[in-house]
Amino acid sequence: MSISLIQKYNVPGPRYTSYPTVPYWEENLFSLEQWKNTFIKSFNESNASEGISLYIHLPFCESMCTFCGCNKRITKNHEVENPYILAVLKEWNLYCDLLPNKPIIKEIHLGGGTPTFFSPENLETLINGIFTRAIKAKEHEFSFEGHPNNTTRRHLQSLYDLGFRRVSFGVQDYSSKVQTAIHRIQPFHNVAKVTFWAKEIGYTSIGHDLIFGLPFQTLNDVIDTIDKTKSLSPDRLAFYSYAHVPWIKGNGQRGFKGEDLPKDDEKRQLYEAGKNRLSQNNYHEIGMDHFALETDSMYDSFQKGNLHRNFMGYTSSKTQLMIGLGVSSISDSWYSFAQNEKTIEDYYKRLDANELPVFRGHILNDEDLIIRKHILNLMCQFETSWKNDSDFFPELPEIINQLHEMETDGLVKISRKSIQVTEKGKPFVRNICMAFDLRLKRNLPQTELFSMTV
Repeated sequence: MSISLIQKYNVPGPRYTSYPTVPYWEENLFSLEQWKNTFIKSFNESNASEGISLYIHLPFCESMCTFCGCNKRITKNHEVENPYILAVLKEWNLYCDLLPNKPIIKEIHLGGGTPTFFSPENLETLINGIFTRAIKAKEHEFSFEGHPNNTTRRHLQSLYDLGFRRVSFGVQDYSSKVQTAIHRIQPFHNVAKVTFWAKEIGYTSIGHDLIFGLPFQTLNDVIDTIDKTKSLSPDRLAFYSYAHVPWIKGNGQRGFKGEDLPKDDEKRQLYEAGKNRLSQNNYHEIGMDHFALETDSMYDSFQKGNLHRNFMGYTSSKTQLMIGLGVSSISDSWYSFAQNEKTIEDYYKRLDANELPVFRGHILNDEDLIIRKHILNLMCQFETSWKNDSDFFPELPEIINQLHEMETDGLVKISRKSIQVTEKGKPFVRNICMAFDLRLKRNLPQTELFSMTV
């Protein structure tokens, strides 16, 4: 990849798990009642035809990983498990009380934090509690994030028995120097053990999460990590760019110095080398930062144009309504977003008052809905079109003009009714989406909000 292109396009930018992005939500125009109304509207439109998704945030970790940007609570006190499970189930019941009939759940994802901080018994209580007021869709996909150091065979078996067939393990990098720097000591043996257990039990999609751009990480580290990963043959991989955003996440990301991180062109070389190695090992690029074997359901979804992206990341199929349960979780009704209280204390306080623990959100206007669709198309299929009048908006010609420079650089192909991201342009898909982001253009941030795009 051209160093000049990296220097040109390496700017702060969103990762577009939503549009508008969270810093551009119009919180002053949002109310809990509006959220409830759009929630019920979306449920009535989609429950019978496609079902709904649940994201459940389980925030506890026993130790701090200094690369992590997630909302978490560090503790070794496992007595926190049961009260939290009861709170999540209370939140779920408050949502179910609003609905005319039982929800059909197509997707569940347990994220964190560390979901496997919780005992198998408490995870069983959680999932069984969810289904006292819900129906499991015939074609469902339930997944969870497992920490290789504390995921037991009992965890894997219990969740499998509850319908989970997909698990992702956070690997990051196998270099001992890198692991020490990010405070995530995790031997290859631990990852191999849980991966083989998952295969033996019958999980149909096993994922490993890798990160490039970590402190002290070298080209040899990335190649060694991918080669070790290939020896375990996970079905899909996330190969993320490390997002260094200490101004947002505080001292938790200051376990190393800025000069310890690979710089722009060096960091991109790590990505290019890793991507080439993955391609040699039959992993296909699907969406931003994600790769899969041809036998994985996500590859099939990408080929068929069914890939979807929301606050859970990439998913194999679309659901219009996603409910986020737990502290800091974000819900999406397609017409609006709603985020839960960010501290466990405030989350519990709202639930004790029998209120949904939502503290902010955004109601999408007509322009938002059109732009959201275009950005979603670019992120999931590397192309978008405006063949229908409903996909057009007044600023589109101006956006097309702005993209001509990217076309000159070989990043996109522009036709009369569509834009297609080229192979050369895929690493810059965030930049391409930014051309559509009218809220960002109209109000450029005066402070650091986003990680770098490269």
